[in-house]
Amino acid sequence: MKKRFTPFNRLTLGLLLGTLAFVPAHAQTETPHHHGQTPAKKAGKQPQTYSCPMHPDVTSRSRGKCPKCKMDLRPVDQKKVTSADAPHEPGTTSAEITKVSSSDQTPKMHIPDLELVDQNGRKLHFYSDLVKDRTVAINFIFTTCTTICPPLGATFARVQKELSDKVGRDLRFISISVDPATDTPERLKAWGAKFHAGDGWTFVTGNKPEVDELLRALGASSASREDHSPTVLIGNDATGTWTRAYGLAKSSQLVQIINDVMAGKPATTTAETVNQ
Repeated sequence: MKKRFTPFNRLTLGLLLGTLAFVPAHAQTETPHHHGQTPAKKAGKQPQTYSCPMHPDVTSRSRGKCPKCKMDLRPVDQKKVTSADAPHEPGTTSAEITKVSSSDQTPKMHIPDLELVDQNGRKLHFYSDLVKDRTVAINFIFTTCTTICPPLGATFARVQKELSDKVGRDLRFISISVDPATDTPERLKAWGAKFHAGDGWTFVTGNKPEVDELLRALGASSASREDHSPTVLIGNDATGTWTRAYGLAKSSQLVQIINDVMAGKPATTTAETVNQ
């Protein structure tokens, strides 16, 4: 004899099924923790380190300025930090190690022939008027700078004096403003006069888009003018020899590098070969 479901039985069964439907799925499978135990914590991030772009040996756990060149310390990308690099000589930094191109010939840099103006307000084409077939030493400055730019100017002035027989004939100095909106030709001329800039020393400014393009091409672009590097780019366009040197190095070191580059030889002191 079949058993019939009464209305009371149907109601009881419905309530039971409804209760089971609201029980969370994870509550049926989750293993409870024992008293006093907590899940394992994830490994914490490494503390952020800041370093000087020109003096990698200068590091800090907080933002600040480099005690050597007064540049702002920048965050170090931990993923790019490698401790397995070739060992350096005692007392040197990675910025001071000469890096030689893997090929016998260093390709020429691509320097745009942008129309800019010099400290006398004269229009010029950067490559054809200043660089083509010449040896040049290029630094990057702005006239309202009170940290590394005055020492960069003073270093150029000393090198200009030591190489006075070549400047303007076989060698040209070029200072490019990283703040063209402020640095008019008149301001650049007055700034250069403080360092007794001669005829072979050209100061360059212009419209910001063109100057920014030039800075990018020369590897001197930065997020802000205060972060620009105290680098001197030294090149012999005729031979395609280009190096970067520390702009606050001793003038005798820069003179040696310039003479080497003029002779078409790879620099041997405080320089980094440019591989383009």
